[in-house]
Amino acid sequence: MKIELIKDDITKIEADAIVNAANSSLLGGGGVDGAIHRNGGKQILEECIEIRNKQGKCKTGEAVVTTAGNLPAKYVIHTVGPVWNGDEEKGTKLLANCYKNSLELAESLDVKTIAFPNISTGVYQFPKELAAKIAINEVKKFKSEILEKVIFVCFDEENEEIYRNLLEK
Repeated sequence: MKIELIKDDITKIEADAIVNAANSSLLGGGGVDGAIHRNGGKQILEECIEIRNKQGKCKTGEAVVTTAGNLPAKYVIHTVGPVWNGDEEKGTKLLANCYKNSLELAESLDVKTIAFPNISTGVYQFPKELAAKIAINEVKKFKSEILEKVIFVCFDEENEEIYRNLLEK
């Protein structure tokens, strides 16, 4: 599985699936979540409402899928990252689950390329360096015959630099 790193807006990425750093309501929010809902159009929100009506809120670490609406991807995988509260052990486990569950869901959909944002590092205040280590570790240990490429999409230079340094090690 190839790992690529780019600094861009995830809503412009051409991949089979992009991952949304969603909130538990699945109804859109700020940051990546807001951009995906805005740029993807109302179809994504309508599908999120259907999912909520079936299962309730999305729990932290879990992942669900919708189509990508107006985005250049086929699917949006919505995962709920943990809010940082200083509990490194619990936070690490929950964030690792976001990546693992998103990758498993992507594989079940025959996705060849998937793009991840920097989950939980915005308003959820997860330490960026720790979040990047968890993301890279989960992707590297995930073995797949289907997934060919994982793209880490950084919105800012700080995250891009952290990821580049970790990937070069």
